[in-house]
Amino acid sequence: MDWGDQFDDIERHTQWGLDLLEKYVKFVKERTEIEQAYAKQLRNLVKKYLPKRNTREDPESKFCQYQAFLQVVKELNDFAGQREVVAENLTTRICVELSKHGQELKQERKSHFQEGRRAQQQLENSFKQLENSKRKFERDCREAEKAMLAAEKLDQDLNATKADVEKAKQQANLRSHMAEESKNEYASFLQKFNRDQSQFYFLEMPQIFNKLQEMDERRTVRLKEGYGVFSETERQVMPIIGKCLDGMKAAADSVNEKNDSQVLIELHKSGFERPGDVDFEDFSQPINRTSSDSSLGTPRGTLDGRLDPRLPGKNKGKRWLFSKKNKPVITEDFSHLPPEQRRKKLQQKIEERNRELQKEIDQRDALNKMKDVYQKTPQMGDPTSLEPKISETLSNIEKLRLEIQKYESWLVEAESRMLSNRPDNTLRYSRHLDHATTLNNNGSHEKGSPDATHSDDSQDALNQPIYTEFDEDFEEDLASPIGTCVAMYQFEGSSEGTISMTEGEELSLMEEDKGDGWTRVRRSKGGEGYVPTSYLRVTLN
Repeated sequence: MDWGDQFDDIERHTQWGLDLLEKYVKFVKERTEIEQAYAKQLRNLVKKYLPKRNTREDPESKFCQYQAFLQVVKELNDFAGQREVVAENLTTRICVELSKHGQELKQERKSHFQEGRRAQQQLENSFKQLENSKRKFERDCREAEKAMLAAEKLDQDLNATKADVEKAKQQANLRSHMAEESKNEYASFLQKFNRDQSQFYFLEMPQIFNKLQEMDERRTVRLKEGYGVFSETERQVMPIIGKCLDGMKAAADSVNEKNDSQVLIELHKSGFERPGDVDFEDFSQPINRTSSDSSLGTPRGTLDGRLDPRLPGKNKGKRWLFSKKNKPVITEDFSHLPPEQRRKKLQQKIEERNRELQKEIDQRDALNKMKDVYQKTPQMGDPTSLEPKISETLSNIEKLRLEIQKYESWLVEAESRMLSNRPDNTLRYSRHLDHATTLNNNGSHEKGSPDATHSDDSQDALNQPIYTEFDEDFEEDLASPIGTCVAMYQFEGSSEGTISMTEGEELSLMEEDKGDGWTRVRRSKGGEGYVPTSYLRVTLN
């Protein structure tokens, strides 16, 4: 017997074990409440700082520092999810399971102690019976001894009658018989008590103690497992939490200040031409003139009476970089934007409308196929029921095509305006060179004359950087191919913008089909243009 016979001590110890189990469950429950509150606060924080709408159209979304910030916030949201997983696992695997196990142990413990108390009560009852039979046996023995002494005394008394002596002897014999019966009864109860006591201490109580021991050891094992689950639950989410932290570190590493500067330049590149040189305004000419020249002549300016554009306040050079910007009136053709921004916005609108057009075309094809199926198999549906949807789709296609044509015409206009600046710049540069050559050949003019002033301006203009859009277009022309393609058929590119190719010729894929049936390619021998998409076998990188 491992536990001994300290029944009350065992009862106190098992109760302490159940109290410890409940205390641990309460401890874990409070921990889960902390985790849930922490996760909820993190969720609210993420909700507060994440944009409430799609940010793809926002200029800020193009900066890698802003993208990194959004990534950090999203990783924090995933981190909050793992805290919720910890709270849920602790609740399920510890609070719920251990609470249920504790209730089962309480019922089991109660039944074991009830069984022990019944055995104890039976032994006590057997002992009481033994004590009662013992006292009765003792009392009957004393009564028998008294009756025997009284009979002997009457027998020796000469004055006692024979009847009294006989009566006294009969009483003595009766008492002796009763004492004998009490003796036998006492001996029987004694045997029964010894048997009950032996069964109680060697069979019943050891079995009950063993059951209580096994029950308490099971409780200890479950509590031990609960301690392990407490740490294991945290350890299970560590890899995912580590990935969240790695994602935050990767977001931090992705920030590139040079890229963001370039993005800012691309976003706000205007396409305006740099302003020309400021002309010299010679205020000394009226002083040097003779009185006859200034008496009744025209006002200061040109000979025909018009004001000289060089006069102050009349022809100020356009300083768009430092000018105060008024709120522009937004127009449909984006003419309120600078040239470069207008071109990009129009290209973006064309791409959006092309995507919408492709969706509508796909829907039209699907509806036509469904209509053919309905016509061949009337059981599947009524073909006429698709007519309204087909008509609506065709109307949308026509509307989108008109919008694309409209935006393309505006784009051509915008690009032509940007390209028109290039000849002006070249011409201006040529004029500077010609004028400088003339000055060098003819010698310097008289100081203070208009020609001399003009020569100074021309010489300054030679040092002025010439701004054109050519570099940007050249970079776009040298874009990297996005794949390769092979010409399955020969094609003669006779129209503007197309390029010829021979059957089997390998080409570089520069731009995919935008839904109009044409693909931009580059030949290995040089030259770039559009060819029919159906003539190509395309392989993307």
